[in-house]
Amino acid sequence: MFENFQKTGEIHFKSLFWISSINELTVAPSEEITLDRRLQHDSIQFSGKTVYLNPFLYWRRFDSKLDRWLREPGQLGEDQIRVNRLRFYPEINWDYLEEEERNIKDGAVEMFLKSLELIGTFHPELSSGQLLEVERKMAITKKRAFEKWVEKSFRRRLNKEIQEKQRLARERFLREWREWLSQETTHKALLPLVAICFLSIFGGWSLGMSSNSCTPYFNSVDQNAMN
Repeated sequence: MFENFQKTGEIHFKSLFWISSINELTVAPSEEITLDRRLQHDSIQFSGKTVYLNPFLYWRRFDSKLDRWLREPGQLGEDQIRVNRLRFYPEINWDYLEEEERNIKDGAVEMFLKSLELIGTFHPELSSGQLLEVERKMAITKKRAFEKWVEKSFRRRLNKEIQEKQRLARERFLREWREWLSQETTHKALLPLVAICFLSIFGGWSLGMSSNSCTPYFNSVDQNAMN
């Protein structure tokens, strides 16, 4: 019986190992396929050489200054962005956009210009025609991604500004209180109030003690009268 159990256990273990191996083999190719699709979406090939359209894929070559220049909106001039609006958004009438949407799309235009500048810097061998192909594919594949990135950047900046304003308000409030408490006139005004509070607390405590001490006497008198 033990031998049968041992054999069935071995068969069951082998079947589990076989199934898990199949799952690993199916998951690994699916992950590779997804990664390949993302790379195809974020890159373009020229004579067997890969050019990345996503500027953050060049992060290994960034220093802190270049990273800040790329990540933070508002690093390029407004005139430069305004001139290139129709270059990347020819289908949009900018006069009918809300201010928030216009700012987001202006930030996306800035991301396009920065990305093309980085690609031209890191791939100086590209011709003008190849750079034009890069720009066309980037305008198709990265437009929505750049808009999302700019929107998140604006949200982070707004949260930082709110936190900074709250911090300054707290510091100003504490500083004003310290200055008010350190004044001599404040000391003179607070001394009578402190004395009144102390007397009222002491008086209330004294009345409470006296009422507690008198209660047993009256209770005993009432009980004797009833008897």
